[in-house]
Amino acid sequence: MLKFIKMHGLGNDYVYVDCFRQPIPSDPVSLAQKIADRHFGVGGDGLILVCPSSIADARMRMFNADGSESEMCGNGIRCVAKLVYDQGICKKDRLTIETGRGVLSLDLSIDGGKVCQVRVDMGEPILEAALIPTTLLGSPPQESELVLGNNIFRFTCVSMGNPHAVTFVDAIESSLVFGIGPQVETHAAFPKRTNVEFVRVDNRGEFTMRVWERGTGETLACGTGACAVLVAGVLTGRLDRRAIGHLRGGDLQLEWDETTNRVFMTGPATEVFQGTLPIA
Repeated sequence: MLKFIKMHGLGNDYVYVDCFRQPIPSDPVSLAQKIADRHFGVGGDGLILVCPSSIADARMRMFNADGSESEMCGNGIRCVAKLVYDQGICKKDRLTIETGRGVLSLDLSIDGGKVCQVRVDMGEPILEAALIPTTLLGSPPQESELVLGNNIFRFTCVSMGNPHAVTFVDAIESSLVFGIGPQVETHAAFPKRTNVEFVRVDNRGEFTMRVWERGTGETLACGTGACAVLVAGVLTGRLDRRAIGHLRGGDLQLEWDETTNRVFMTGPATEVFQGTLPIA
């Protein structure tokens, strides 16, 4: 039997497996596909394994709903911190988590003995085109043109450990998210595919966004995506270095610190339920 915890950050929901207390699943790719199915599985945007680490308090491995493994998940890592603290693996209000983009530090807010909110040091944004990676012009590409059918879109590209293509629009239409999102995700200009953010700037300190996530589709929130939007907004002169991101699942507080060049993200982490499945 596989024990799991269902958690979400602003509706960006994953099935979490504590691999400190049970073996790491032998086939996480297949497991992610099965367990994320919202009709025949537990349901979620993917699978996250919380594993021991030799260099941090825990290690996060994140698999999308299609089984592909991603380097990083901003909403997911907040919930990893909640699991590590709430389940007694490491009772510290500052944790380190090993991810595909390195070791990140997280500051926990505790209420009633449980984690309710987490501030994550997301590290420095990656702006070199070859490392994002993308073949769009510029390093980073800013307002770089991408022709899709009869339309031209302008994207600013940033990596927060995983690739993001950000486009600023006057109105966020579902036709953009579901029509353009998958085309950009799999476009040849993004050799490792990409997450795609559609953004309306409300003022210099606020923006509204929807995201098409690589390997999953539209999700209610994307933490790394919101951080990438902040960076893209600053680079293109649209946003200040501190802003609130309004996502479909709720709000994130964001800061791109000018002194350290690091991006900080603050948001909630919520447990939904615990359960077991007859999966080896």
